[in-house]
Amino acid sequence: MGDSARHVAVLMGGWSAEREVSLKSGAACAGALEGEGYKVSRIDVGHDVASVLAELKPDVAFNALHGRFGEDGCVQGILEVLQIPYTHSGVLASALAMNKAQAKIAFKAAGIPVARGKVVHRLEAARAHVMPPPYVVKPVCEGSSVGVFIVFEGEEHPPRDLAASDWKAGDQVLVEQYVAGRELTCAVIGDVALGVIDIRPAESFYDYRAKYAPGGSIHVLPAEISPNIYQFIQKLTLQAHQALGCRGVSRADFRFDDRHGDTGELVCLEVNTQPGMTETSLVPELAAHAGHSFGELVRWMVEDASCDR
Repeated sequence: MGDSARHVAVLMGGWSAEREVSLKSGAACAGALEGEGYKVSRIDVGHDVASVLAELKPDVAFNALHGRFGEDGCVQGILEVLQIPYTHSGVLASALAMNKAQAKIAFKAAGIPVARGKVVHRLEAARAHVMPPPYVVKPVCEGSSVGVFIVFEGEEHPPRDLAASDWKAGDQVLVEQYVAGRELTCAVIGDVALGVIDIRPAESFYDYRAKYAPGGSIHVLPAEISPNIYQFIQKLTLQAHQALGCRGVSRADFRFDDRHGDTGELVCLEVNTQPGMTETSLVPELAAHAGHSFGELVRWMVEDASCDR
């Protein structure tokens, strides 16, 4: 796209459960793009986004939305119809990655290890254990650990919150075997896998607070694991990116049970096609470790933007 793309519309906010994080991501990216010399329009996305963009006519849309509508292929479809080049993955890859159950099918077909699990209605998961503890319950189509519960051994009942009348995370939940050990993550920029971070939450679970609150977690980069596991995670990250058909930047999350050494279980949890771009986010940290400033990262993303992704 190069320097001819002088006007960038940064899409942020929206109405998903991850709205506040998206606003922070968008503000950070907009500021960095202005620092790189682009004309930037900040758009807090509403249901009229198509008409707003049609009137604005930007050269590129920088998608800083997270969660439903912004990360699941919907806004990507609007951008395709309007023929506005955009960052990150396209319609199909975004929809696949957002649906954790469908993404697991693609991962398994590509030989990427995943945790044993099943999809059930949330009320069924609330009534009784649908698999022996320990296990994890997560909404099929949410991000940022919204609505995620860990059920440990010895717990008599599943989480009661799953049956709450104000539950907003969808009726289908994915119940997966809990894999103890380390939370590891790796990102892809283009067709290159970056480093591996070992995420150590301040508390026991890498939840919404641990992801976004200052001091919520410690990031060890490079992860202190054996070179063969480190390289294997990089390989799997690129394979997962390609299995879903992702473009631009993505991030894959893993669990690694290393309690018995480097022969422990390693599983891919998910791929994030719209990873966070806040001050505590992982992708900017991984890019910096690879020698790319935040400004260079967002400039690359704009230059990589296209339709038909």
